[in-house]
Amino acid sequence: MELTDSLVAATAREYREREPLYAVEAEQLETLPAAFAAGEYGRRDAVWVVRWYYRRFLGDYPDADRRAAEDRFRDNDFEAVRDAIADAVVADGATEAVDALTALEAVDVPVASAFCMFLEPDVYVVVGPREWATLRDAGELDRPYPDPPSVADYERYLERCRTLADRFDCGLWTLYRALWRLSD
Repeated sequence: MELTDSLVAATAREYREREPLYAVEAEQLETLPAAFAAGEYGRRDAVWVVRWYYRRFLGDYPDADRRAAEDRFRDNDFEAVRDAIADAVVADGATEAVDALTALEAVDVPVASAFCMFLEPDVYVVVGPREWATLRDAGELDRPYPDPPSVADYERYLERCRTLADRFDCGLWTLYRALWRLSD
């Protein structure tokens, strides 16, 4: 498969039309970045990001594992969550942001990447096995999905996504939607 600007645009539109979580994702991408930056959010907003990461798989992620991760995240002291998000907001790059977030229970690199995307959707994009596999199938990444990915793996993935978004003159959120649909 070759990624092209027309393929990315068409599959991103298809995502908007067919994916059941699109409306709530779009709403959260409009509101959460400012809320996180200003510190004007509640525990439910932070929990939503963790829930979204796992629930976007629509049943393809083992339910018991998903619930366990969500429960472990809820066990974090909310002040620790607020501190980690505040540190990620002012972080100098992905490594620093991910490091701040992975200090929390139940936040690994993929979940931290989801937080980053909802902190700054113009700068960050979520990583997961589906998006990674699409890029690999397109010849844009040379290795299988590292399970779990390291911060360095995320940096490589993020750089590839940024390069593609520039090439296709689209945002990272548009690229994400296309990669997700193409992995289906």
